[in-house]
Amino acid sequence: MEAMDVDHRSKHDEKVKEAGVGGGDNRDTGQIIVTSCAWNGQPKKTVSFVAERPVGTGSFGVVFQAKCLETNETVAIKKVLQDRRYKNRELQIMRMLDHPNVVSLKHCFFSTTEKDELFLNLVMEYVPETVYRIEKYYSRMNQRIPLLYVKLYTYQICRSLAYIHGAIGVCHRDIKPQNLLVNPHTHQLKLCDFGSAKALVKGEPNISYICSRYYRAPELIFGATDYTFSIDMWSAGCVLAELLLGQPLFPGESAVEQLSEIVKILGTPTREEVKCMNPNYTEFKFPQMKARPWHKIFHKRVPAEAIDLVSRLLQYSPNLRPSALETCVHPFFDELRDPHTTLPNGHALPPLFNFKPEELKAAPPEIVQKLIPEHIRKQFPHFNPYLAQIA
Repeated sequence: MEAMDVDHRSKHDEKVKEAGVGGGDNRDTGQIIVTSCAWNGQPKKTVSFVAERPVGTGSFGVVFQAKCLETNETVAIKKVLQDRRYKNRELQIMRMLDHPNVVSLKHCFFSTTEKDELFLNLVMEYVPETVYRIEKYYSRMNQRIPLLYVKLYTYQICRSLAYIHGAIGVCHRDIKPQNLLVNPHTHQLKLCDFGSAKALVKGEPNISYICSRYYRAPELIFGATDYTFSIDMWSAGCVLAELLLGQPLFPGESAVEQLSEIVKILGTPTREEVKCMNPNYTEFKFPQMKARPWHKIFHKRVPAEAIDLVSRLLQYSPNLRPSALETCVHPFFDELRDPHTTLPNGHALPPLFNFKPEELKAAPPEIVQKLIPEHIRKQFPHFNPYLAQIA
């Protein structure tokens, strides 16, 4: 197999020391990939990666935990079959991303097999855990995830979405626990897997069959093609509800079942709500069901602020769901803005308020006022022009 620098799309002399790379399975483990790149901001040089173990698989291909032999740094390499006729949208989007709550792209290269299949390899920072595995851990222990972690994870999900929606103009379209990476020591969360992501352009249609089933917004089930960033906010609401419940809120095994699960809780959508989801949908025939009160869905120990946020995110009408930045200032997250709040082990919270100007460029002053806690404003009076206006 040969490795090619992705920026040039031309073959180099670097050779992989072990052959036999397939579409993504254990045959790749132990293989050494040699390529040339500008690594960690240094001048271009030869870099070698050894694939250690697969950490994720899907229809796209495989993700490996790998090690850079020159620096001993652990990375994740996502290997996807590339259609030679098209540019890779995921790569184009990942090159634009730079945020503490979004996984970072370190390098990328193409590789070929003996069958002349072309693979794109995305070399990313390695983050060891996912929200999905953390959920499973607490489920096995027959415990609920500590509420502070629920707040931390949900806030960081919304902050990552505020960035990709507002600063980049990209909708992720596959928010789910498996795509939320977590550092188990700091509890910093990073959004990953931009394989379904797309820049949304007004008037330009999009496919409706995206997003993993339990987290699909109802307008997608209704076949909408002109949806907005609010599909990600629905998914974020589903993740929040799942963290609070310890299990998925809408566990349907098909589109019909999925909609049925939603109707059981939200009640039958009105004609106006159906119109908001998809104006072209006319075949509206549902049994009439009343909405269940949200407080009956959750355990009595779940705070009212958490239930209120779930109820705002999980609304039929996409335009009524709060934006990601509006969600970040919800009272459910007030504890995170308290300067005395720490992790259960006494360590500091991960960075939550290191906003860049592009994150806040479209935010109204009252949102920014709530978003940046007073102790941060005092500590960093010239943090960015928005803080300077408030101080």
